[in-house]
Amino acid sequence: MRTIRIGGTLEIMDKTRLVPLRGSKRTAHAHARSTGAVSDSERIEVTLVLRRRAEIPDGLVEGPETITREELAARYGADPADIDRVKRSAEQHGLTVTLVDPASRRIKISGTLGQLRSVVKADSLTMVTTPDPADEGRMVEHRQRAGELRILPEWDGVVIGVTGLDNRPQARPHIQRLEAHAALSSYSPVDLGRIYRFPPGTDGSGHTIGIVELGGGIPEGDMDAYFAELGIPTPLVDVVEVGNGSNSPGDPADGEVMLDMEVIGALAPGARQVVYFAENSAQGFADAISTAVFADPTPTAVSISWGQREDLWTAQGRAILDATLADAAAMGVTVCVAAGDNGCSDGDSTGKQHTDFPASSPRALACGGTRLDADPVSGTITSETVWNDGHGSASGGGVSRKFRQPSWQANVGVPNGTGQARRRGVPDVSADADPRTGYKVLIHGHDEIIGGTSAVAPLWAALTVRLAEAVGHPLGMLQPALYDGAAPGVSPAGFRDITLGDIGDFTATPGWDACTGLGVPDGQALLARLVPA
Repeated sequence: MRTIRIGGTLEIMDKTRLVPLRGSKRTAHAHARSTGAVSDSERIEVTLVLRRRAEIPDGLVEGPETITREELAARYGADPADIDRVKRSAEQHGLTVTLVDPASRRIKISGTLGQLRSVVKADSLTMVTTPDPADEGRMVEHRQRAGELRILPEWDGVVIGVTGLDNRPQARPHIQRLEAHAALSSYSPVDLGRIYRFPPGTDGSGHTIGIVELGGGIPEGDMDAYFAELGIPTPLVDVVEVGNGSNSPGDPADGEVMLDMEVIGALAPGARQVVYFAENSAQGFADAISTAVFADPTPTAVSISWGQREDLWTAQGRAILDATLADAAAMGVTVCVAAGDNGCSDGDSTGKQHTDFPASSPRALACGGTRLDADPVSGTITSETVWNDGHGSASGGGVSRKFRQPSWQANVGVPNGTGQARRRGVPDVSADADPRTGYKVLIHGHDEIIGGTSAVAPLWAALTVRLAEAVGHPLGMLQPALYDGAAPGVSPAGFRDITLGDIGDFTATPGWDACTGLGVPDGQALLARLVPA
């Protein structure tokens, strides 16, 4: 910094230059309509994500060993020296530090946009309206940035992600609603527990399932009425509002919320549910997952029914969530994520192949969808095929463009990605998702039939806690154990292979495929594999 005098007026010229934040480049929304500039006086809270003090070994992420939140913070969280550096410089620029969490490596700072520009700045930041992903007939107003972010030079390499300046809706719920009279058949979640042979003598008691929601709320009376119909006690539910999120029934996403809670409550009635409501933005999504994963007590499973095409995330956005899923695995948390409802294109109007994120992270248990014809009373299955209605509604799947193929998926026949070899294949597992053979749920006092891979993620989360209850410990990242014994053309014990149908460019085959993964669960056979001989 140097001081100069011009015409008797003292001026201070700050020669500090902000530097680009790697992986932060972002494009404008394709359907954005500008509504004006963002005021410098607008108060904004941003999340800074810091580097790890050491990388988590793959063996800890993928193996049976687990560590506590405190151990993770001490070994792989943010370095205290990095925290002090970032806090000190933020406060020196007049900003308020509102959160410091060494375990999740997050620091939140708050100030006016004018103040924030001294430490983090977007190439372009404007107010726009875009369609609501949960209801595309409704427009929502938000801040939108384009180009790169720039940060203080002393933060370069220390701060690896910044979210919050752009608060556009980041994800969509993977839910398919159907009028009850239009369904070919339907099942209560209890029916599906019978069909998929969930382990008897278990109900999830002693375990917690976190549920991430980016909109909607819990309509008063729905839970009590639904579980009274099923003859099951209403499960224990806690609500956590993260950041700007709120439990706000009356939103189009209410159906997603109730589907998740009712499926889990029916299939794991003894488990405690904690529902995390966050703003639908990159910041809200990441903060909700971090809050859920690092909760006390540590959850056994987390269910996520929201996502978006990989290419509609920034590189830093994917890296932040992927790292949090690694934290989850190290602490023994199984994270079940819906694989998407738009076939191999994941909704790209050009028809190009895409997988959905965060399902495409190798640390997520990616959950695809089937069409089921079965007797709900006896559990006898007539047929089960890939879910694809031929009109764009189909199980998500394919080969990631962004994530390398994990070692446990190396020998199951995942095809090469477009121009790229050895990439992550999606999904890992499946269950019923076709709304024409969907789930009986209650929303705003009305019976509905709902499908989508949004229903499969909570089903697998419920199965996970019942398996964990039976074996006596959390299961963490399930994929290495699930893929053990798989080979091209061969699904391992614990799965019923789905070999009929397609999702567009990918066709079901014996063994793992990009339509339904390893197949649908046989819970009792899975338990037999997981229990030591």
